[in-house]
Amino acid sequence: MTDVAMQPGAGRLERYFSLSARGTTARTEILAGFTTFLTMAYIVLVNPAILGQAGMPIAAVAAATCFAAAFGSIMMGLVANTPLALAPGMGLNAYFSFTVVQQMGIPWPIALGCVFISGIAFLILTLTGVRQMIVAAIPMHLFAAVAGGIGLFIGFIGLKNAGIVVANPATFVGLGDLKAPGAALALFGMLVIGVLSVWNIRGAMLIGIVATTLVGWLFGQVVISPEPYSLDALTGTAFKLDLSGVFGLTGSHGLGLLEILFVFLFVDLFDNIGTLVAVTKRAGLMDKAGRIPGLNRILITDAAATIVGSVAGTSTVTSYVESAAGVQAGGRTGLTAVVTGILFLATMFVAPYAQIVPLAATAPALIIVGGLMLLPLTEIEWEDPLSAIPAFLTVAMIPLTFSIANGLAFGITAHAILKLLCGTAIRADWFLFLLAALFVVRFVWMSAA
Repeated sequence: MTDVAMQPGAGRLERYFSLSARGTTARTEILAGFTTFLTMAYIVLVNPAILGQAGMPIAAVAAATCFAAAFGSIMMGLVANTPLALAPGMGLNAYFSFTVVQQMGIPWPIALGCVFISGIAFLILTLTGVRQMIVAAIPMHLFAAVAGGIGLFIGFIGLKNAGIVVANPATFVGLGDLKAPGAALALFGMLVIGVLSVWNIRGAMLIGIVATTLVGWLFGQVVISPEPYSLDALTGTAFKLDLSGVFGLTGSHGLGLLEILFVFLFVDLFDNIGTLVAVTKRAGLMDKAGRIPGLNRILITDAAATIVGSVAGTSTVTSYVESAAGVQAGGRTGLTAVVTGILFLATMFVAPYAQIVPLAATAPALIIVGGLMLLPLTEIEWEDPLSAIPAFLTVAMIPLTFSIANGLAFGITAHAILKLLCGTAIRADWFLFLLAALFVVRFVWMSAA
């Protein structure tokens, strides 16, 4: 018997999480939880930087990020017994800030209401089994294309925030002044994170952001003025969602509401399926038929975390592929996720200090995370036009139109039309064609508006 197993409480942990059955120990699970936390703690700084551009108070968003990540991760561990951690999703936070709030002009409390409703919808779809039908209708190469397109979207936002890519009246975009303080600071941050990542240093993103902020402070680009702990700073977005405003959206926002809910719902679904497959396969939890045990409990947890996160004041919460780092460190049960959640909860009380981190310090993390999200593109059969054409349109249109919705619309519509005209459509594709028809209506409506 190990020393850990002889400690008080170890027996209860063993029984609840089935540690021995999965070939692990409490000590291994705790270390794995710390590992997962370090690899995804950057979200505590990056998410407020993105949502702050929607006018949301940065300190409050940081606290909401920590709370939502803590709730989702702990619930995942206790309910689904899976080493999967959750936090506000990259890509959806950008969609929330830049598309919904800035482009569509919807106030952030109403946007939070949309996130809340999408979480309720996800929960209903999971409980009724409609989720399986949706997953079956969308071809896997579009799942991969959406992930890659969002990666380019995030990376482009990072380059824009850093001033490395700027607007150009002749070519739309161009190279910025790399000698400018913000761009130079971001390039330094990219170098630090890149080197640490190559060396496989845990927490490379977080270390890079902190190091870049300190360098900015040394050169006078960052003003660090610590403020005393304030509960108000942590609750500035809590319970601020506006559900009545959601249902009151009219005029040009009428169809826009359905689009917002669709994107929040479907991208969250895509993120979860991709992450679940990657992490559970690595952890050896997937059965021989390729099924994920406890899938409904996992998706119910994700929906509940999104609902709670919207009430706390952050965008859609989803599973994080960084959980694979904890699995790599030996995590096999929900205890890993519980430890990660507890660490996020402890971090919540230093959340007000997130506001001292400049955009130039978080931009490198966006750029590198965006690059890492391109990996699923290798799963696409690029030599097959039926896969390649819709996938390319999806990947290209997301960053070039600054809209995940446009990428989804082009990809799904192109795939449906190609199947129909090439005579490869089958009866089971009816839901795919329904989605495509709705997107065509959307395009017509946008053209007439």
